[in-house]
Amino acid sequence: MAATTRGPRPKKATALADAARPAPARAAPSAPPATFARLRALHPDAHCELDHRSSFELLVATVLSAQTTDVLVNKVTPHLFGAYPDARALASADAAEVSALLKRLGMGMFNQKGKNIVGLARGLIERHGGEVPRTLAELVKLPGVGRKTANVVLGVAFGAPEGVVVDTHVQRVSQRLGWTTSDKPEQIERDLVALFPRRDWDMLSHTLIFHGRRICFARKPACGGCGISDACPSAFRAENVGRKPPRRRGAAP
Repeated sequence: MAATTRGPRPKKATALADAARPAPARAAPSAPPATFARLRALHPDAHCELDHRSSFELLVATVLSAQTTDVLVNKVTPHLFGAYPDARALASADAAEVSALLKRLGMGMFNQKGKNIVGLARGLIERHGGEVPRTLAELVKLPGVGRKTANVVLGVAFGAPEGVVVDTHVQRVSQRLGWTTSDKPEQIERDLVALFPRRDWDMLSHTLIFHGRRICFARKPACGGCGISDACPSAFRAENVGRKPPRRRGAAP
């Protein structure tokens, strides 16, 4: 009997066979401290990227960084501190003049930020002898200073953060790594504080920010070039994690 030749399998049969085949096994995600140690090795130079020469300059720069980039803040602050070099000088300034300077330098929200930094300088003079306080409770009483700003200053200037700074990069990367399932900064901070010892809190935020700015981008994360993709449960689909869903056309704002 002549041998029969088989034609290609029907597409439906091929699809069913492919569906039945088990998916390649992914490596189990590493424990958060182990993954963080690997991230530290990937970004050994992670640090606060706001230029400053004192705790006062760091405090002002961090307030100015709200809803803008560190790059812009670093272009603005040399001119600002050239005109107002310390808390006493800024406290004596007219808020409208400071706002006008910020506007000329390209800073957004210049009216509110000008008012805030003059107000916080006056608070430093009136209540703290011109020095930046070293507790979160005192810092957050200053105009424009929230928990995130306070912990930036406490961690970077004094090495004593009272929590983890959660900005957009920390939020996105920690969600992708499976360290939190929340999209609320307050809860994300609680989750991270529970996972890591206090000695890691300051460097944890800097490292995640570096990773988010250089590899784990919001729109097109570079998973193929990421040194911890084997430990990331979101690897190669991370663009769908940690971002707001796109607004439908015609949807109300």
